[in-house]
Amino acid sequence: MEHTHSTLLPRMAGMDMSSSATNASCSVEMLWNWKVIDSCFLSSTWHVTTKGMFAVSCIGVALLGVALEFLRRVSKDYEESLQRQFQRHAIAQLDDPLVCGVPASVVTYRASPLQQIIRAVLHVAQFGVAYITMLIAMYYNGYMIISIFIGAFLGKLFFDWGQYKVVLGQTQGPAAAKVEEEATKCCG
Repeated sequence: MEHTHSTLLPRMAGMDMSSSATNASCSVEMLWNWKVIDSCFLSSTWHVTTKGMFAVSCIGVALLGVALEFLRRVSKDYEESLQRQFQRHAIAQLDDPLVCGVPASVVTYRASPLQQIIRAVLHVAQFGVAYITMLIAMYYNGYMIISIFIGAFLGKLFFDWGQYKVVLGQTQGPAAAKVEEEATKCCG
């Protein structure tokens, strides 16, 4: 029985040594650093061994920031699309003579199950990209953090153009509310 035990120990020890030797050159820093070669991110399979690999990693991380802003834009556009769809439906109901005599009120709509699934998928995609980006930032590699900032900048620049609606010709204050109230009345 002892012979079997002593035979297994060197074999297990050899396995430990080989696996630690593979990861020995993979450096994970949890303090601010500018390490390029032999740095690892998220797992030992993302082991940077050349400057070229590191440059590609930085570009990929920047693209994560761009992807996050793209997903935010798609989500915002989808929400606005749902809002317009519900508004068209409400206006169509106002044209109905049976609804016309009803005083102004608020109509609430809920997303259909398919619409809610799409909203949830967009949300989890945003959450996932943001979470992975945060995990990469936790390696405190200055180059990676700069890449994250560049990606956020480019994403905002390309996918979040500011659009502002300014209503012209309306007065401010209580008179504006009265004009809006009169404009929304139907049936004379």
